[in-house]
Amino acid sequence: MQKFRIASLVSLFFILTGQTAWCQLPVKVSSPDKHIGVEVGLQDEKPVYSIHVDDVLFMEDSPLGLKTSIGDFSEGLSYAAQGSSAIKEAYDLKKAKVSHVEYHANELIVKFVNANEDTLAVQFRVSNSDVAFAYKLTAKERNTKVKILEEATGFNLPDDATSFITPQALPMTGWEQTKPSYEEEYTFDEALGTQSQYGVGYTFPALFKNAEKGWILISETNVDGSYPGARLGESDKNGLFPIAFPQEGENNGLGDAFAAMAMPAQTPWRTITLGKTLKPIVETTASFDLVEQRYEASQDYTMGRATWSWIVWQDNSINYEDQVKFIDLAEALNFEYVLIDNWWDANIGREKMEELVAYANSKNVDVVLWYNSNGFWNNAPQTPQDFMNTAYKRQQEMAWLQEIGVKGLKIDFFGGDKQMTMQLYEDILNDGNDYGLAITFHGCTLPRGWEKMYPNYVTSEAVRASENLIFTQYALDKHAYYSTILPFTRNPVGAMDFAPVFLNKRLSRDQKGGTVRKTTDAFELATAVLYFSPIQHFGLTPNNLDEQPEFVLDFLRAVPTVWDETVYVGGEPGDYVAIARRKGDTWYLAVTNGEQEKKTLELDLPMFKNAEATFIYDAKDKTAAQKTVKVKSSGKLKIDVLGEGGALLISK
Repeated sequence: MQKFRIASLVSLFFILTGQTAWCQLPVKVSSPDKHIGVEVGLQDEKPVYSIHVDDVLFMEDSPLGLKTSIGDFSEGLSYAAQGSSAIKEAYDLKKAKVSHVEYHANELIVKFVNANEDTLAVQFRVSNSDVAFAYKLTAKERNTKVKILEEATGFNLPDDATSFITPQALPMTGWEQTKPSYEEEYTFDEALGTQSQYGVGYTFPALFKNAEKGWILISETNVDGSYPGARLGESDKNGLFPIAFPQEGENNGLGDAFAAMAMPAQTPWRTITLGKTLKPIVETTASFDLVEQRYEASQDYTMGRATWSWIVWQDNSINYEDQVKFIDLAEALNFEYVLIDNWWDANIGREKMEELVAYANSKNVDVVLWYNSNGFWNNAPQTPQDFMNTAYKRQQEMAWLQEIGVKGLKIDFFGGDKQMTMQLYEDILNDGNDYGLAITFHGCTLPRGWEKMYPNYVTSEAVRASENLIFTQYALDKHAYYSTILPFTRNPVGAMDFAPVFLNKRLSRDQKGGTVRKTTDAFELATAVLYFSPIQHFGLTPNNLDEQPEFVLDFLRAVPTVWDETVYVGGEPGDYVAIARRKGDTWYLAVTNGEQEKKTLELDLPMFKNAEATFIYDAKDKTAAQKTVKVKSSGKLKIDVLGEGGALLISK
């Protein structure tokens, strides 16, 4: 690692309390427990930062800065001042993997000035597991606006680190030109400097293994209509990944790829979660620690579980009679919702939809309706479309939906990460709240703190999700393997609408054709807990009521979708994963085996010690079996998990 060149300028050191002292670069800030340290300095008049965990280097000297319409804030800078403070905050979450957070961090603000004496302030927050930073621009002369043309921000990983990341797709590619949509495959333990699949970098979140020293998860939060969604650009051979803005071709080429902001300009937060194990990665709340709720909820939004005909029965199921069957299935399982997918306007009709919603409500089931976001950014033909992309149509439609009793929308096929698209997401959420509608996004971007920012936001796909299990046998063959990476990558930073739990042997209506499931029934049940989403859209079908034992149905009737606590238990990508979640006084442990060979796992479960618990496990024929087990006073439990199998442990 290169040493910082100490700036020759001796500048005023200011403390946020008002005390002053003399200071020079580099400046440092550490986590409250002193294990994480961040150092900030100048190299050849360019701002840089580095990160250590204890004495181990986790981020080499990495660039900071912005290139803007009012000047370059990435080079030719001088150190001006710094300030520090301790942050202690507490907040509650209603629809997340935890319900209460005590956020403690140390803050460092370092100010740099350019030749025009305009100021770039870099704000760092360092907690016991996360480093976050953001920029604030202020100008000496009057400027009401600024364009952020490019970021100099980078992440310089140690040379022996490896990656677990998904490539950014090229714009206007894929099915009906619907990409990018965050649905590419992950790398597994790939060497740094390897070119991405499409040559345009990688999407957030990005997981890296620091050899045998630990793990690093990079993402961003607090992105709204004032900034584009960013990504990692291509790394150089030394493992330096720059921040990249959207591609010009996204959104069918319309809209700017840069950020246009009012002054003073505050950028979103970049987050870096660090740990010697994957525990901080799974348990991080960095996406929420740094954001505030944007508006009050118009009502209490109900989270829960949904039946969904389309995922297995596909387009032909979008008719009145089949939707009645899935409403009845929801009632039988005590589910809160039914999701009715594309073409409902054509195949059921608006008048009959009013009747269908009334029928669902009579069964104590609420309705979520699918919409195409499309105005002009792809060729996806599914209807209803041209309702969500303009304000007056959207508000008229939402007023009707509210009138007939619809409670949620699933909106699909967004066009990219440009600022205009981020504004569309925000506008849909704002209008949805006015009409009491909970919002799910599909074919979309990564949520960036949205569970806390927007009270009616529910979940997003932004992952290679379960629809692919229907489309290709390849995806289904990789299903178990992928279950061991998503809890360490996509899911830690936000709600993930994977749509889990398939109990049909073949994923088709008649179970005579279609893709063939390799995973066990216990594996599938475990994903209901393993994958976090405040509303879970399950891959169940009416025949499951007759084919599955009562204990399986009872589990589905009771399993929560929001949690009070989430704890990493074990595993790593490509091997297995074990995560425990608590709702009230009840603990749920979910385990999946990503390999084809049977595993014997000895798990450390302090939350279950001395307790009797319900154990759902793999029978030899891959069906689910159930028994009661007693966990030792040590909290240790040894379990066997079949290849591509799973297990659940539920406290009594």
